[in-house]
Amino acid sequence: MAVIHRTSLRPNKLELLTSWLPSRPWYRGGDGEPRLTKAGGFRLDDPQGEVGIEFIVVTDASGADPITYLVPLTYRGAPLEGAEHALVGTMEHGVLGKRWAYDGCHDPVLLAQSAALIEGRVQAQKQSISDAPDREVVASHTGEGPIPTDFVTTDDQDGTRLTTPDGTTLRLHRVLRPAPDGPLTPSRGVTGQVTGSWQLPDGTRARGVFAVLLTGPGA
Repeated sequence: MAVIHRTSLRPNKLELLTSWLPSRPWYRGGDGEPRLTKAGGFRLDDPQGEVGIEFIVVTDASGADPITYLVPLTYRGAPLEGAEHALVGTMEHGVLGKRWAYDGCHDPVLLAQSAALIEGRVQAQKQSISDAPDREVVASHTGEGPIPTDFVTTDDQDGTRLTTPDGTTLRLHRVLRPAPDGPLTPSRGVTGQVTGSWQLPDGTRARGVFAVLLTGPGA
């Protein structure tokens, strides 16, 4: 179980993301610096209790229209070997000391727990409360057998695609869009899905798809 500490972070997460987001191919902002606010998110527990796993949702108000992004992050007490390219930045945590923050799509702990979430073996946890399930995050899986996690991660203008040698693909929706009212039924060909909610700039709640899993050639 992850323990949420009420303490300081220097720099804080939004400050880290303000510098990092414009470097991503899926970032839709303009030439100016992002103006970020926290809009939601959830956590997953690391079974070993070593790595913090957070899916943070932020809204950027720097452009003509607000844009909301999904950013999976992992927090470690030491550098992740071979993941220098995925480092978002370092922070000084008031309780835990120096923490290395990574784009979680390149962290094997987050990938394994994301597969476990889709399979229904673990439950999403509230972002800011210890040991509290987040019922707004809903995962489903209709595929057979365990989900492989030997993903190769690719970022493009459409988001992040994680693909295994057998053709299994996890597509992460980096830019979030509210779905129409009603059940969020997986599209044809989708064998797994994660949906969740976040807060819009006007204070209302939106719901949409965070990630979809496709299995087999052509996924």
